Amino acid sequence: MTDNTPVECCERVTVHPEVVEQVRRNMPDEDTLYHLTELFHVFGDSTRMRILYVLFASEMCVCDIATLLGMTQSAISHQLRLLKSMRLVKARREGKTVFYALADDHVKTIINQGLDHVNE
Repeated sequence: MTDNTPVECCERVTVHPEVVEQVRRNMPDEDTLYHLTELFHVFGDSTRMRILYVLFASEMCVCDIATLLGMTQSAISHQLRLLKSMRLVKARREGKTVFYALADDHVKTIINQGLDHVNE
């Protein structure tokens, strides 16, 4: 066999059992992985990303977000409902107006990390 020849591995043979066991111990459970997948699914929509980016800059009401993004209030409200259910945005009421903002600094970190990665 030469150095460039690929090595075939047998099915179900563990070559490095200590590494496999360490990873297995640290692997999140299926429920956690499902929720993580759902979180990243939310980030997979450009409209939701635009809304998050707007809220990254400033707290805003639905009317202002709709105007800024050139969309209907209904469409923005629908997306905000989903973002709120995923705990990515929070709302606060001031009289009749509801203002939306990013839920916490984790959301800012995710967006910043994503931007850094895309801009590399």
